[in-house]
Amino acid sequence: MDTKEKRWQRYLAQIKAFRLMDDDFMTKCFEDNTECVELMLQIILNKPDLKVTEAKTQVFVLNLKNRSVRLDVLATDSHGRKYNIEIQRANSGAGFKRARYNSSMIDVNMLQKNQDFANLPETYVIFITEQDVIGKGLPLYRIERCNLDTQEIIDDGEHILYVNGACQNNTPLGKLMQDMANNDPTTMNYSLLAKCVDYYKNSKEGNETMCKAMEDLWNEAANEGKKEGLKEGKKESQKETAFRMLAAGTLTLEQIAEFSGLTIEEVKQIQKEKSA
Repeated sequence: MDTKEKRWQRYLAQIKAFRLMDDDFMTKCFEDNTECVELMLQIILNKPDLKVTEAKTQVFVLNLKNRSVRLDVLATDSHGRKYNIEIQRANSGAGFKRARYNSSMIDVNMLQKNQDFANLPETYVIFITEQDVIGKGLPLYRIERCNLDTQEIIDDGEHILYVNGACQNNTPLGKLMQDMANNDPTTMNYSLLAKCVDYYKNSKEGNETMCKAMEDLWNEAANEGKKEGLKEGKKESQKETAFRMLAAGTLTLEQIAEFSGLTIEEVKQIQKEKSA
């Protein structure tokens, strides 16, 4: 039986392997940390004077009638501009329509009743992807609305950017991507990021915070798995449970099989379908 003590030892080993490119770790590192978010935005947008006044992680944007979204990072700068930063390791989760939906959900929550549309703030949806999802070999892709007949950019205040995490050259952006993929804070380029990562990897307090977060996720997954398991023969419910556990990214395939009631082979098949 997997005891809490054994799980915590496993968590500590997992923490050592975590990188900022792992979204659960990144959002924990950037929780209430406007300085790190500010540094990332300054580098990505090439705006060294950009000042972040607020940054929140794991922001749930509610849509009462249709699909809600959970944003990895939502930040505001000193001019009221909004920035959504998403970490995406799998290509399948970084499509243009997801970026469009994130942008629209931010817009929907920005205006009060009877406010003029001119009051919509400028918004940036930024996907940092582990691979070059667009496939043109560029370090950064900027997506803007354009008048096709005149080839003029339409300045409506909406901006979508894709950062190619595979481009790790010696530019400021390339060095940032090196740090995103690095699990060793002693060899990172940016001291501010290194200090944050080192705290969660190597300090007692940081380890306890990360282990507690992972234990909470374990308990949530376990309770969900047991709850779903009570539904006799409901294979689809079991598959949905396994899918959510895979999306969390902190449980082994064996643990997911145990709590979902599926076989290892079935979990592997769901993992394959999720990555397709």
